[in-house]
Amino acid sequence: TVNVDGALVLPALIDPHVHFHLNLGKIHSRDDFLSGSIQAAFGGITTIIDFLDPVDNPEDLERAYQERMQDAKNSAVDYFFHATIKNPKCDLEAFVKKMKSLNIHSLKLFTTYSDSDRRTYDEQIIELLKLSSKYQFLILAHIENDALITLDDDFSFHDLNRSRPTISETSEAMKLAGYVREYGGYLYMVHCSSGCTLEKLKNYYSDILNKRFFIESCPHYFVFTQDEVQNDDGFLYTLAPPLRSRDEMCKLREHIDSVYAIGTDHCAFFREDKNNYRLKDIPLGIGGIEYSFDVMYQLFGEKMIDKMSKNLFKLYGIFDRGEIKEGYLANLFVYDLTDNTIDDFHGFTDYTVYKGMRRKGRVIHTISRGKFIVKNMSFHYMPAKKI
Repeated sequence: TVNVDGALVLPALIDPHVHFHLNLGKIHSRDDFLSGSIQAAFGGITTIIDFLDPVDNPEDLERAYQERMQDAKNSAVDYFFHATIKNPKCDLEAFVKKMKSLNIHSLKLFTTYSDSDRRTYDEQIIELLKLSSKYQFLILAHIENDALITLDDDFSFHDLNRSRPTISETSEAMKLAGYVREYGGYLYMVHCSSGCTLEKLKNYYSDILNKRFFIESCPHYFVFTQDEVQNDDGFLYTLAPPLRSRDEMCKLREHIDSVYAIGTDHCAFFREDKNNYRLKDIPLGIGGIEYSFDVMYQLFGEKMIDKMSKNLFKLYGIFDRGEIKEGYLANLFVYDLTDNTIDDFHGFTDYTVYKGMRRKGRVIHTISRGKFIVKNMSFHYMPAKKI
């Protein structure tokens, strides 16, 4: 028996966009599946979706799957994976069939990063959209116009928005929305960073928005701006796509009802990893999985719950969680409604950009499959399951 007087009892959340132990070549993101999932548990999250390493053929896809399964074996919350494709050199239908045989039903692609051979080009995107209708899977797209991104060896971290301007996101998002309308299929835009992008999609593509072209955004785009990157410690706020102007942040807040889902894009590093002046020497990404509900509930209240639970489980065809309902798993969290500041941190890295931020409550219990994994703000390890 647990006393929950003065608290909310909510369906446990899902983070659909995390990068634990992400291989960036010279460095891996610092949270592995254990440290990252512990933070998730303290954030009321009992399910996460990570990504397989990018591959360009079906054989390597299976290898990437087996390697990621090994990485995830110590996760404290339930998990599954998105496949990731890079500049494919294979029959795309064969790739999709292999993906489906591994019980993976979502595929991430990049419209940029041609410099590291990760870009998927328009002809292949159109083919994948058609295949997504035929085989009923979801395409996730990192959407930036590669031709509008400037990679200059002399850019400092202060130049991040010059390197990756808003127009690169907006123009590419509009193009891909047009492809979805013309060719069909299902596409999910990860980490929409600008309210200008969202406003334009809403104005021109309302017929498919969050029906076949889904919008995800991240907590950091609602509370931080490019002003943070101009400070002396601005390197701590570097990520792709970048933080935007205050006007764009305000527009994102204004159009929150057109955001289908919230993911964190959690990709954490040590301060030392990011403390470089040249942009090219900085690994892009920040952590935040522990505070995603805190941030979004502070801004928007209970309308955030479905965007961080029910919407996503429905999208991925998982019908045993996301609601408090007879027949569903007892995946719950208890949110104590007491104003406080973020001063606790359960991550592996040595900083969080959210420290000192106001919040309307805090997670005091998290229950996964009927068992406490956080009780009275203390962690209790329980092996999780792949979904």
